Formats: sequence, structure tokens, C-alpha cells
Amino acid sequence: MSHEISQKQIGQRIAELRKVVGLSQLDLSNRVKISRSSLAQIELGNRNVNILELQRFSLELKFSLDHFMSLDFCVSQNLLEESAPAYIKTPERVGEPQLNMTKFINVLLYILEHCAGKPNVSETVLNRLLYFADFNYFELYEEHLTGSKYTKFSFGPLPHQINVIINQLIDSGKLKRIITKDQGDSLVRYLPLIKADLRELMASEKKVIDSVINHMSDWSEKAITSYAHNDMPWLSSKDGEEINYELAFYRQPPYSVRNYDADKCGD
Repeated sequence: MSHEISQKQIGQRIAELRKVVGLSQLDLSNRVKISRSSLAQIELGNRNVNILELQRFSLELKFSLDHFMSLDFCVSQNLLEESAPAYIKTPERVGEPQLNMTKFINVLLYILEHCAGKPNVSETVLNRLLYFADFNYFELYEEHLTGSKYTKFSFGPLPHQINVIINQLIDSGKLKRIITKDQGDSLVRYLPLIKADLRELMASEKKVIDSVINHMSDWSEKAITSYAHNDMPWLSSKDGEEINYELAFYRQPPYSVRNYDADKCGD
């Protein structure tokens, strides 16, 4: 789960990482495509960093968003001498998901455009729809849709940094959070204030998302969570660990969305 850290802490961490990797403010600002003065204000904690900028910083400064946003984040010169520093990404193996923030945001907005008006589509249902869109697409095309990583929790699969992304979208006026009461329980829902940019979604991607929406968006929290708990990727993963996308290839009906017999005929 994500933790809240202050704007000042974010700036301090970026400054520390920049110095460790040996970049000047001018070098880093050019690489992340912002002005040097903007970077200086970020490092001082006087300017907020949006999620797209944070992703560019992660690529240039070689840190994972999960570790960067954690409460136990630390930077040490000695870490550079270790074989695999905790905050630096090791080379990605083929097929390992790498978050495409623009794609993720537009998939999220697209789902909400079609589903936010349904009384059952809570925060929980939204997270499950994102999960099935990502894993169904991977099973079909052996490529990542959004590249988001998912962790197995007792309540179901959760996209990494979803709270950070949601809060950034709310702060930038793209989403609105609504909390209602349902039989005494708080129900969190989101309304999109802008439309998804359909130019960012390929026809194959839109087709998979539409299929997930048509199949599951009317399900209750209990129904879609129960269904997710019997999906092979979630079922075969350990609590608190990342769910391996490749487990989607071990799905059985009704979860499998790929016609493997047709694949064999084409060999």
C-alpha cells in the first residue's frame, strides 16, 4: 500500500538521488523536460510533482516508484557500490511490466466514463476492472496494456501506486472522489471530470477493455472480488507479493480469454 509523503520530502529525495548519480540541476532538468528553475523549486519543496513528471524522474534517476514513495526510503553513496541497490531498478527481463502512466490514466478514465454512473462501481470494483483489463490483454497478446504491476492482498489484486495516481488526478481536477454510505459502510467512488484520450488506446486495447466492462461492470464488490480470488494469477501468488502476468497463460475457463486450440492450428 502507498504512504503519504510530503511535497518537501519528494523534493529532498529527488535532490539526493540527483547528487548520487552525479547530475547537475541543468542536466536533470533537460532530461525530464522541465526548466532548471522548476527543478530547483521541486527540490526545495515549493513545487508539486505530478505523476507523469515523477515517472520521468524515476527513469533518469533509476529508482522504483514503490520504493521512492515508501516511508523507509533512503539514499546512500555506498548503495552505488552494491550489486543491486534497493532503490535502483535492475535490468528488466523480457516481458516484465513497466508502467506506461499515460496509458494507465487513459484506461482508468475510459473505464470510469462507461461505469462511474453505475451504483455498484466503487473503488474496489474499479481496481478489479483494471486488473482484468491488464491481465486479459496480456494473455491475448503477450504484451502489456498499461504495464502496471499488481500486488496480491487478502481483499484482492491492487495496482501499484493506485492511491498516488488517483490523488494526482483529483488534485489536477481530472477526477472527483465521492464517499457515500451503503448499509452503514463507506463506499468510495470516482467520477471522471475529463474524457479519456482515445488516441492513446489502440483498437485491440479498447476491444479488451470493452469486453471487461461488458462482462463485469454490473457485478457487486463481493461478486467481482470472489471471481478475482479464483483467477489463476491471484490464486497462485503469495500474499503481499507481486502477481506474475505470465500466470495468465495457466488460466482455465471461464477465466481464459485466449483460444489456445486456434494457436496450435496456426503453428
